[in-house]
Amino acid sequence: MAGTYDRLQEKIDDKRKEGGITALDLADLPPALREIMRLMLRQLQMSYPQLCEAMDTLPQEEQLMRANLDDALQQLSDQAWLIQIGKGERAIYKVNLRRKAGSKLGESIWQTLDAKLKSSPGS
Repeated sequence: MAGTYDRLQEKIDDKRKEGGITALDLADLPPALREIMRLMLRQLQMSYPQLCEAMDTLPQEEQLMRANLDDALQQLSDQAWLIQIGKGERAIYKVNLRRKAGSKLGESIWQTLDAKLKSSPGS
């Protein structure tokens, strides 16, 4: 019999399979990865040189050495936080935002309007 923890873990694993991120997911990242994602969310897409330049503008204690930046970018790509296009100096990184469910609002408005028109005495 699956416990509450097991059911929650299944839901978390299902979300990870979907890929992409939500704003709430950022809080769970280690500080270095969170800083990269914060930079990326400002632009949504950055080339590797742009990322290096942005990293150099951060306060000294928040900057990552290039090897650490490369490892962090690889980790974020592997975890589907970023989409990597190309390799090395020519790589471009895009934020992988989770797709939002479509709105059903439009359907209900038209159904309600049709129902009211059909039931109105002047039709």
